[in-house]
Amino acid sequence: MVVLHAASVPTRDQALYRHVIQALPALGVAVFVYDRRGSGKSGGILADSDYDVLADDGIAAQRMLARDARIDPKRIGFWGLSQGGWLSLLAAARNPETAFAISISAPMTTPDVQMNFAVANILRIKGYSEADVAMAVAARTAVDDFERGRLDRASAQARLDAVVGKPWFDLTYLGKTFQDPDKSRWAKEIRHDPLRTLASVHAPALVIYGANDPWVPARLSAEILRKNASRHPNIDTAVIAGADHDMMLSAPLEFQIDPKAFSAQAPDAPEYFSLMAAWLTAKGFARTP
Repeated sequence: MVVLHAASVPTRDQALYRHVIQALPALGVAVFVYDRRGSGKSGGILADSDYDVLADDGIAAQRMLARDARIDPKRIGFWGLSQGGWLSLLAAARNPETAFAISISAPMTTPDVQMNFAVANILRIKGYSEADVAMAVAARTAVDDFERGRLDRASAQARLDAVVGKPWFDLTYLGKTFQDPDKSRWAKEIRHDPLRTLASVHAPALVIYGANDPWVPARLSAEILRKNASRHPNIDTAVIAGADHDMMLSAPLEFQIDPKAFSAQAPDAPEYFSLMAAWLTAKGFARTP
């Protein structure tokens, strides 16, 4: 199983990946984790990449493993959480040789919709008013509309300038200005449509959400998948009660949204562990000890 990276967890030594490294080999599943391009010991420049490039990096690892005599080349799949969940499905869509894909906490909305949801929750957790939430989302939407070609630069900049001095501005994941669409990595990212990706995923796939995820619209995403279930009979969906974005059960909300805590966050929900192991076993990719 090739691990694909969450946006803020780029290196193989992060706590997030420890559980698959420790648990799955005992079930007969080898786990390969690498440093994302531009991080750790990997070369390349992240800013020059997009989701297709990052998915292709995972496919390159998949093809490398297929040449390893210890690995069954017909049984290699992907696992990813958050952005890595999008990438696991995208890699499966881009390479028909993929055996399976496991996607954790990856919304079935575009990235701009997901980030508006997240920023709104972050401000609420920090105690700001609904008026503040509306202003923050409006500023983000204006920038996104510019990057999509729906709004002129002057209008988008004016809406952004209106919130730059707010005490919560640093929580919006916005800069004080923005790049033109042809130079903006975000402009590429927001064009990623997970549902379009699913149409090309033919391998068995497991998509898991935490019901208490402050970063991702989990309920909406699960509902979208269920409405489209007849089109994607190869995809299984589960929502774990009480779990958050990283499949943690007891982490305080402030910890969940704190960028300084990202490197320490790791799953601890027993249902998540058992569900993934049971699914891999049922699909024939893992074995009971």
